[in-house]
Amino acid sequence: MENVQRYIEEHKERFLEELLELLRIPSISADSKYRGDVAKAAEAVKDHLKNAGTASVDIYPTKGHPIVYGERLVSKSLPTVLVYGHYDVQPPDPLDLWTSPPFEPMIKKTTIHPDGAIFARGSCDDKGQLFMHIKALESMDRCQAIPCNLKFLFEGEEEVGSNNLETFCSEYKELLACDVVCISDTSIIANDTPSITTGLRGLSYVEVEVIGPAKDLHSGVYGGAVGNPINVLASMIASLKDKNGHITIPGFYTDVLEISDEDRIAMNAAPYDEDAYKAELKVDGLMGEKGYTTIERTSIRPTLDVNGIWGGYTGEGAKTVLPSKAFAKISMRLVPNQDPGKITKLFSQHFRAIAPDAVKVKVTPHHGGKPAVTPTNSLEYQAAADAMEKTFGKKPIPARGGGSIPIVSLFEDILGVKAVLMGFGLDSDDIHSPNEHFGIYNFYQGIRTIPYFLENYANAKKSS
Repeated sequence: MENVQRYIEEHKERFLEELLELLRIPSISADSKYRGDVAKAAEAVKDHLKNAGTASVDIYPTKGHPIVYGERLVSKSLPTVLVYGHYDVQPPDPLDLWTSPPFEPMIKKTTIHPDGAIFARGSCDDKGQLFMHIKALESMDRCQAIPCNLKFLFEGEEEVGSNNLETFCSEYKELLACDVVCISDTSIIANDTPSITTGLRGLSYVEVEVIGPAKDLHSGVYGGAVGNPINVLASMIASLKDKNGHITIPGFYTDVLEISDEDRIAMNAAPYDEDAYKAELKVDGLMGEKGYTTIERTSIRPTLDVNGIWGGYTGEGAKTVLPSKAFAKISMRLVPNQDPGKITKLFSQHFRAIAPDAVKVKVTPHHGGKPAVTPTNSLEYQAAADAMEKTFGKKPIPARGGGSIPIVSLFEDILGVKAVLMGFGLDSDDIHSPNEHFGIYNFYQGIRTIPYFLENYANAKKSS
């Protein structure tokens, strides 16, 4: 491993330049206009894997965007680690809030990242973290120090729900057979406080449509007599939570796994400065479910949030119109034991039930995913913890994440294996927001840590 670390140090500037080139490809999976760019990114990832040392690498078409799969098998006697990542990115909107173009990566120093951070869409989520594994492979390959079998599964649809991944995994179950899945699509608490994600929330995502009159109407002639879909939608959404931030959908909390007092105390022992948290977000106060801390609200409690709302006239100037329709996109983050299908059904039933007779309501489910919890007493967790302690100089803290990675439960259901969630981003890296960035320090720490994890895991499996 000393030779591997030396190789990383000698080639890290090239690693960075190659990542910047990948980030210039606008692989936005949600927008069909960028379908060609998503395909271009898949080809680029394939080429990088090939050059890094995979013995074979192919692009598998799906009904949506392609999947890149490569492998480097060393010996049947060694364990196999499947590395998962995604090369597609979120849309960059709103563009006017970016301080530099989202697909023209720039290195900028920040208070949190004094060594500089890469500002670009996909820098942290997930091209930068995916690329850490490719460069770790190259470093081990060039030093003839690959300690176990490696498989790489990189998809182009994670940001739109991984709609075709389950089919692919089921069809190629034998190809993907492994002992553990390693995913770097999560964060650490801070650069001086490493952590490993041990739980993720699930997701139910829906789009709602409130339909009023057959056409837009003059708000002076008809206002006060006809139901305004925007007004109605706003009232319906407001009723989905009570004054204590508790979600009012009947049955929503029935299956929620309650966390013990001991676990809550341990969770809240993690470093957290509420004043710094508010300052970073530039807000004067926080809101959330009564009776829970910010750490708990963003990890072990379910949520309901409006992600977008629109309708009527939104152009320049005034137009006194009573709109025909109003729309909203709503996401619900779920915790262990909540089933996304059941929650979507409960939401749909409730939303239709609270609609007044003046309007009609349509609910369209989008993607979802199950919550996931990974054990801290497993070989893979300990291998990752020891690796992070080696590179960060302190033991990582087990932490629950607030986001959703539905494929974690998918891999467990289809491949029968657990995942280790060893990410290196920060929650403050603005993923899904304007000015997404990824610390150069974090990028290099990932490349340095991954070989130690693989070596630790291979040794642990040999001894078990």
